[in-house]
Amino acid sequence: MTEWWTSLDIFMKILWCIAIASSLIFIIETVLTFIGADVEMDMDTDFDIADGGFEGDPSMNLYTFRNLVNFLLGMSWTAILLKDSIASKALLMLIAFAVGALLVFAVMMLFKGLSKMQQSGNIDVYKSAAGCNGKVYLTVPAERKGTGKVQISINNSIREYDALTDSEDDLKTGTSIRVVEVLDTTTLLVEEMNSLII
Repeated sequence: MTEWWTSLDIFMKILWCIAIASSLIFIIETVLTFIGADVEMDMDTDFDIADGGFEGDPSMNLYTFRNLVNFLLGMSWTAILLKDSIASKALLMLIAFAVGALLVFAVMMLFKGLSKMQQSGNIDVYKSAAGCNGKVYLTVPAERKGTGKVQISINNSIREYDALTDSEDDLKTGTSIRVVEVLDTTTLLVEEMNSLII
């Protein structure tokens, strides 16, 4: 090992140091990502990237620690692997820089695609629940004398809420209902569907 290291010129020693360091950091980042730790660190820069189309999309931020590691990883390993095939160091480094930049671009596109697949599980009940239909899950006492429970369908998902009614009769379990008003984030005012038929 010592003989191999001493046989390298300064150019190759620098490349090997970059390759080993960036590979170790990449492995640590990957492990932390899989166990749920946040390892993304933005680098402080004075560059204005709004004109580059990256504003508002964190997955497209060029100046991050992860992108630096990805660039160094691609650049260093490309240079090491192609050193015997390309005699000119200038051409070798040009190709290595291009591969590093392509790797950064590919990872950014991957994260952009993954971020588009994310979906918020939160529902704005005030915007979504009014007018929805559902069924009584636990009897809703008449004339707002108590709270029952209803299940309604919002965005193809069944949600359960507390419910009150202005009806003169209790709304029994299994009764079809319609949401008249959203009283708060957990409570709805409902009426029996049949009461709408004249």
